[in-house]
Amino acid sequence: MPESVTALPAFVRVLVVFAVVLYAMRKKVSLGNAFLLGAALLGLLFGLGISSMAESMVRSVIDPKTLSLAAIVSFILVLSSSMERMGAMKRLLDRFQGLSSNPRINLVVFPALIGLLPMPGGAVFSAPMVKQLGEKSGLTADQLSYVNYWFRHIWEYWWPLYPGILLATTLADLNIWSFAGLMGPLTLVALGVGYLPVRGLEKHGKKEGKPTLSHLFPFLRELTPIGIVIILGLGTGLILSHFFPRWIIARETGLLLALVLAIGQVWSSSGAGRKDIFEVLLDRHILTMVYMVFAILVFKGMMEDTEAVSAITGELISFHVSLVFITILLPFLVGGVVGITIAFVGSTFPILIPLIQSYGEGSYLMAYLMLALTSGFIGVLLSPLHLCLLLSNRYFGADMGVVYRHLRLPSFLLALSVAVYFILIRWGGLGNFFFQG
Repeated sequence: MPESVTALPAFVRVLVVFAVVLYAMRKKVSLGNAFLLGAALLGLLFGLGISSMAESMVRSVIDPKTLSLAAIVSFILVLSSSMERMGAMKRLLDRFQGLSSNPRINLVVFPALIGLLPMPGGAVFSAPMVKQLGEKSGLTADQLSYVNYWFRHIWEYWWPLYPGILLATTLADLNIWSFAGLMGPLTLVALGVGYLPVRGLEKHGKKEGKPTLSHLFPFLRELTPIGIVIILGLGTGLILSHFFPRWIIARETGLLLALVLAIGQVWSSSGAGRKDIFEVLLDRHILTMVYMVFAILVFKGMMEDTEAVSAITGELISFHVSLVFITILLPFLVGGVVGITIAFVGSTFPILIPLIQSYGEGSYLMAYLMLALTSGFIGVLLSPLHLCLLLSNRYFGADMGVVYRHLRLPSFLLALSVAVYFILIRWGGLGNFFFQG
């Protein structure tokens, strides 16, 4: 690489890498290939030789954290695909019917339940249920598309089964349950502000009669695999980390064991045959997602080995650029461009995490990552490339521009709430509750 290139400011060189990665994504290059391309370009622009880059990549791939995260993401997708293909999710939704007569609850519960499992384009799976109930509520096609889209994503701020959350906590070496506790209130905010574009629902919605508890136990029984993952995954992880404190993937091992049991429960209760199981295990999307996880962590390793972040930090400090401004803007822009949570986390968090620590804000790392994750996810929600938005609009025959008008107010109120939440944590004393017990 010519010296004139390696002499450019580190910030400029990293921007070039970002531009190339984002351009590759827009040209339909797979996310895994785009991140590997970015990692190689990063190494070249920061003067690493071919052998040093190869060594960095191998080291990142064989790291226990990388391998455990890839395995967890694989098993989550196997569980999600199994519940969808083998009818477990449909049975769960069927069992819910009759538990509530409130149109506000009935209309949103189906996309919300589907949202518990990270399925690509999952909004289209709940769309028929929303349409069936929506026809009785007097809502327009664009309102139904909005409901289906918004409430399908209310969990993604903290739900541990989402790869974006897993990746964020892995990159920052955070306790996933502590981070989930910090992020959890945002789901309540998203739920509350999400009703605003359809606030006339109570007026038009028709009650279906008195609710009955006859479906309660069948409904809870269908929730068993999700319960296994959350309860057993949390408990086993805590036990292993307590008895084996030096085992760096103790918590991840607990979650892996719980996922295996949950998958087995779904297969057993659904009477899955060999053909069904092989169809799930050989799903190309699972292999693509695992490859992407490896590529993202290779990109992160290259960031560390080139010392790009420390160079950028020095430049930003010398220019007195606000850390809060960077934390909000960078994930939001990347999220809006790519429309995928794991992509903006994988590309921006390797920069933000050491940057936050270099600014002397390491004790509030979770608060800054909460701000970054929510900002990026708002960008993802508003991205015209978000698959769920495209599929939902297509199913309901909704106009994209009108759906965006519905998204505008709840997105703004969510952003405002996150800003207030961050201020209370960072400067208002609320941080003592989260970070000092």
